[in-house]
Amino acid sequence: MTTVNPIVPSAPPAATPSAPFRTEVPWTNWGGNQTSTPAFTVQPRNEQETLDAVRFAIREGLSVRAAGSGHSSSPLVQTGGVLLDMSKLTGITGTDRLNHRARALAGTTINAFGDPLWEQGLALSNQGDIDKQQIAGALATSTHGSGKDLGSFSSKLRWVKLINGYGEIVEIGDGQLRELRAAQVALGTLGIFLEVELEVDDKYYLQEEITYPTWSETAATWQEDIDSNRHYSFLWCPGEDSCELLDLPGSPDHNMADRSYTKRYNVASVPDESGLSTIEGARLDRSYRIYPGGFTTQFHELEYFVRSEDGLAATEAIQDLIRSKHPDQKYPVEVRWVKADDAYMSQFQGRDSTVITLTTKPGTDYWQFFRDADAVLQDFEPRAHWGKIHFMTRSRLERLYPELDTFLQVRREFDPRGIFLNDHTRALFG
Repeated sequence: MTTVNPIVPSAPPAATPSAPFRTEVPWTNWGGNQTSTPAFTVQPRNEQETLDAVRFAIREGLSVRAAGSGHSSSPLVQTGGVLLDMSKLTGITGTDRLNHRARALAGTTINAFGDPLWEQGLALSNQGDIDKQQIAGALATSTHGSGKDLGSFSSKLRWVKLINGYGEIVEIGDGQLRELRAAQVALGTLGIFLEVELEVDDKYYLQEEITYPTWSETAATWQEDIDSNRHYSFLWCPGEDSCELLDLPGSPDHNMADRSYTKRYNVASVPDESGLSTIEGARLDRSYRIYPGGFTTQFHELEYFVRSEDGLAATEAIQDLIRSKHPDQKYPVEVRWVKADDAYMSQFQGRDSTVITLTTKPGTDYWQFFRDADAVLQDFEPRAHWGKIHFMTRSRLERLYPELDTFLQVRREFDPRGIFLNDHTRALFG
């Protein structure tokens, strides 16, 4: 671990944070299922104010968590100590077209990368259905899109500047693989991210194709569809009105029950942007305009990852569960693919994965459905999305993550007093 230019305060420690702050103000996530009341909610406007806030928390013996866009359904943000609202630390800070790199401040949202990167001839390699998350939060939870040869956001992290548990600014680069692989997916437990560098691609256009095959047709072309498309995913619909629950247009010609809303995105040659298309289901546009869509209403999710070779069997096991025991669950079941990576706590560490996402409506009693789904999927040794509702425990991590001990060692080196832990992450990593 390399400490870079620790900043020493030039004035006596302040009794309160130097940045704008509020006290005892409740925080609630986007889905409305997680809330807490921090002692201080601090909104730093620059690196120095962020550092001051962390040092203030250390002096006062308070825990520190960072709030991004609030899209996580799991209790990652909760703290009774200092909550850092990072929404003022935004912007692309640099690009390197030759080496395919882009730097951004931690609070930069995914949708803010599109135009600035494109102007430099670059684009994000992949992204998901929602682009409102802050990049630090997306990295902390290994947020992803779909494509068997494409990794998550975290797999693209090549450098990070953060504040550790000593109140120091630290840089981790690709010459420090042990620390970098811990930082790539850390759930905010190594420190507060200030700035990140991602590996990116040359800019590219995507052609969209939306189809509505029956389930038997989806299963029959399972591997062919995975292999022959840059991005392939589908949402299996248990009921006729399933698409509407996620603001997706269903088939104009067919009842959607037991059909798949299927998305295929492939790179297209576009010599002239006058040929771009906004036709629903057949859009042709810049990559970052194609990825996001639908999913504008609030929801809660459980998202598990199984080995790619188990994907079809695991999906059908969930379908059987819905049909036999939870026929009232009508939200689509989304299925995607992500390439293996090396991050110690990544859901994709060491294995190509099929992603199975279960969605439910806020305010409804969905716990038994989620618990039953968790039980059904145990036959496939599932890992969980850190930002979704899940039932992971320390004992499960010990079975599923071969580099857990290495991650814990690095975490303790960066934060020996555990100021970046909350009750949820302490149970997993404390």
